[in-house]
Amino acid sequence: MKKSKFYLFTVLALVLSLVLSACGTGTDKGSSGKGSSKDDQVLSMIEPAEIPTGDPTLATDQASFIVFGNTMEGLYTLNDKDVPVPAIADGKPEVSKDGTVYTFKLRKDAKWDNGDPVTAKDFVFSWQRAVNPKTGAQYAYMFSDVIKNATAIMNGKAKPEDLGVKALDDYTLEVTLEQPVPYLDSLLAFGTFVPLNEKFVKEKGDKFGTNSDNMLSNGPFKLTKWDGTGLTWKYVKNEKYYDKDNVKLKEVNVQVAKTPNTAINLYQTGKVDRTGALSAEYAKQYQNDKDAVKMTESSSWYLKFNQLRDGKKTPLANVNIRKGLAMAFDKKAYTDTVLSNGSFPSNGLVPKGVAKDPKDGKDFRGESGDLLAYDPTKAKEYWEKGLKELGVKNLTLELLSDDTENAKKTSEFFQNQLQKNLPGLTLKLTNVPFKIRLQKQDKQDYDIQMAGWGADYLDPMTYLDLFVTNGGNNKASYSNKKYDQLINDSKVKFANDPEKRWAALLEAEKILIQEDAAIAPIYQRGHLTLTKPYVKNFEEHLFGPDYTFKNTYIEK
Repeated sequence: MKKSKFYLFTVLALVLSLVLSACGTGTDKGSSGKGSSKDDQVLSMIEPAEIPTGDPTLATDQASFIVFGNTMEGLYTLNDKDVPVPAIADGKPEVSKDGTVYTFKLRKDAKWDNGDPVTAKDFVFSWQRAVNPKTGAQYAYMFSDVIKNATAIMNGKAKPEDLGVKALDDYTLEVTLEQPVPYLDSLLAFGTFVPLNEKFVKEKGDKFGTNSDNMLSNGPFKLTKWDGTGLTWKYVKNEKYYDKDNVKLKEVNVQVAKTPNTAINLYQTGKVDRTGALSAEYAKQYQNDKDAVKMTESSSWYLKFNQLRDGKKTPLANVNIRKGLAMAFDKKAYTDTVLSNGSFPSNGLVPKGVAKDPKDGKDFRGESGDLLAYDPTKAKEYWEKGLKELGVKNLTLELLSDDTENAKKTSEFFQNQLQKNLPGLTLKLTNVPFKIRLQKQDKQDYDIQMAGWGADYLDPMTYLDLFVTNGGNNKASYSNKKYDQLINDSKVKFANDPEKRWAALLEAEKILIQEDAAIAPIYQRGHLTLTKPYVKNFEEHLFGPDYTFKNTYIEK
């Protein structure tokens, strides 16, 4: 998360590894948060990071997509079982015999919060804006090889108006694909595919999405009280929403708490009804509390190695240096001692539970196997070979991460592990606010970055497509022609051959990690939060927005 994410194609039939549990306690069941009221249906909660952008076309992160998951709706949305269901689409579309042309009828009662109707033209405008190179949308790649002409437009070989999306009338949208896409409904539930009100966006110009006054909602809630940089904001019920009668919450108050002890204090004193994910210390302390809620996510975390910085090759352009780093840290020690929240070690990019072999149902992670496991002896051998190839005896590298307490502890763990196991390495730590980290990533102003990615839809592609040459989310200058070909074949050549597509994706992951060590897998994330027992139907998702609260209510 985000980022954001696009893989998850074949698999509405997938068995997802979603684990929810609650037990034990220590909080006053009857206490309601300050500003939270059972009678008034007000929820107060904690988030660990600020919102980077209010523009759905430009968003690439979890925090922003959480906002859009609660304030915006596209053709589809996710239900409580992570199944895409029609939202602005009025039922299922008509599909051509060859599976490439979809005709959607739209709801006539859907409105923007300024009273304007949501029309097919809003989708056309939004999607054309996303693929237009002038917009600079990193998530434009999600349209590539999916919506007709998207790739040509992104490469400057066609105009945005050539995109395969047409408004046949105000409430009929025609979508033409490059080839059949079995995961299309899953994809269309993602935030980049929401509509935008053209008149509003153009009136706001560069101010669009910079604060809550410059945003427009068509979903169950509106974002308010967000100044574009602050650590607090509010959601209020959208009275223009077509399904407002089924939305029970009137307000959701959000406060950013970057230190876990702050979140715990706010929770224990009754000022909030839900914390963000707890740190290791508090996860251990509260794992048996009756307010504890645990979840295994589709989020894969790894060290990302930047091979080009300020126009010059970095030492990380050397594959042996990357392999040395990738095998020099104890993943189990990290998940057990630093996280302690249900996260577990991973030796690949695609997490468990995201995709199954179309032939025999085997999980992708299990079938692909352990590609870069902890091995300090081999790590040292690769490292010393890399130093020799570079003609140096020592290296100083920078590790970029967030400025939260968990992130700082993580950085210190890797500093200790890598410097201990790799002679001659000095690892400097740079911990910055989440928004700044994204900016530094986009400029490739880093050496090594602690990065993570959660599923935008359910398929291995949502992870593997991140690292194609010059991809919008690559931001590390990794390039391998064979890898690129395998990803392209999986999208195009093998689009209707599930078994060959599966084999190509397995091979691609091995090239990315085992052969090239473009990234160093660390863990698959789990988390533990505290939620008051009177908060009902707070829905967490395996892909797309981390959570939605359209169906949430405060039990009286």
